[in-house]
Amino acid sequence: MRPSNVRETALDLLMKIEKNQAYSHLLIHSAARERRLNAKDLSLLTRIVYGTVQRKNTLDFMLDRFLKKEPERWVRVLLRLSLYQLSELDRVPDRAVLHEAVEIAKRRGHRGIAGLVNGVLRAYQRNGEVDFAVIHDPLDRLAIETSHPRWLLEQWMNDYDRDTVANICEANNELPNVTVRTNTLRTTRESLMRTLREEGVTVEEGALAPEAVVVKSGAVQQAESFAAGLLTIQDEASMLAAHALDVKPGMRVLDTCAAPGGKTTHLAQLMNDEGEIVALDIHNHKVKLIEQLAARLGVKSIHAANLDGRLAAESFGRETFDRILIDAPCSGFGVIRRKPDIKWSKRPEDVERLASIQGDILASVAPLVKPGGTLVYSTCTIERKENEQVVRDFLRNHADFTFDRTLCERMPERLRLSEDKGMVQILPHEAGTDGFFIAALQKQGVS
Repeated sequence: MRPSNVRETALDLLMKIEKNQAYSHLLIHSAARERRLNAKDLSLLTRIVYGTVQRKNTLDFMLDRFLKKEPERWVRVLLRLSLYQLSELDRVPDRAVLHEAVEIAKRRGHRGIAGLVNGVLRAYQRNGEVDFAVIHDPLDRLAIETSHPRWLLEQWMNDYDRDTVANICEANNELPNVTVRTNTLRTTRESLMRTLREEGVTVEEGALAPEAVVVKSGAVQQAESFAAGLLTIQDEASMLAAHALDVKPGMRVLDTCAAPGGKTTHLAQLMNDEGEIVALDIHNHKVKLIEQLAARLGVKSIHAANLDGRLAAESFGRETFDRILIDAPCSGFGVIRRKPDIKWSKRPEDVERLASIQGDILASVAPLVKPGGTLVYSTCTIERKENEQVVRDFLRNHADFTFDRTLCERMPERLRLSEDKGMVQILPHEAGTDGFFIAALQKQGVS
């Protein structure tokens, strides 16, 4: 595929995201399959699409200095993706970016639009980078400089201090690490790292989880060790959820929102694949993802089923599970650097709606925990309304549960647990991982 076609494909995908709020990662995967992109073209397409979505606010502020009136939507998107390349991609020649933007403008519009595109991009070249200090309101400046919606920053300012919010925003614009989890049923972390290095993948130990391996370079999904089920891709922070549950071989465990199965198969590892894990998901087609992952990793103890976690109490007996994991549906604000479209597609009312669903799932499965058993609630968001507030509301209404204060024994020392020792919030700038929340709750009594 010629570079101009890569950029034209990027324009098509960005327009779908703009009009339909489509998910960027799904569009890229689909385009790669349909257009049979080679690795180089896929890499450029991914950088342009993700980067343009990620820096939308900043790019619009930079463009508006040179636009006398609002252009058609596709023209603004073409200008955004071209300006992103000029300002952020050092290896892409400026002359190629300008030439291809003008050619696309000619093909999709007319010579007048091509002249506009050429003029705006050349004006940016002459005038250089913008000085964000001209934006007087500090929150507006942070929203534009780091490219986040102002309402989201206002919400975070209620939960965190100003420096922390700024650090979160900066981290959201960094390239995420690729991290893999060692399948300890088949190998050790040390042995896996040796194997990956022999396969040309550069790796180092993770900082939080004992099974974590951080990939510094190389295509780990093409490695033979991946096909052999020696590893699976999973962010390091999310690996801590399985450790928080404190499972043992022979236990009966319920995973209520299990797809695609990363935490489920991790639980099986920690149980030495002995016992039973019931893995539920509300979407039938995603149940197959759990089964496929379990098969690749050679796990036998998982039974996957299609069921809404809120209805679990109708299908299972009271106090029949030693452990329950709720990796709840959430706003996903902890994974913005992997899915930048999240920050533009979500609204304040989504947080309220999700908090209600999260509370319903917790209340539904609470009767299923055996006396003395443990319930872990986790999310990949940093919203306190979906995290601490949901857990504290649950505890107020369920006097038979308390914080499991032994959680700190299963978490890395570097993480700061809440004062009651039963919750931990990991922020995206703290350890190079996703933002993640974990609460461990224990049911009173003896099983």
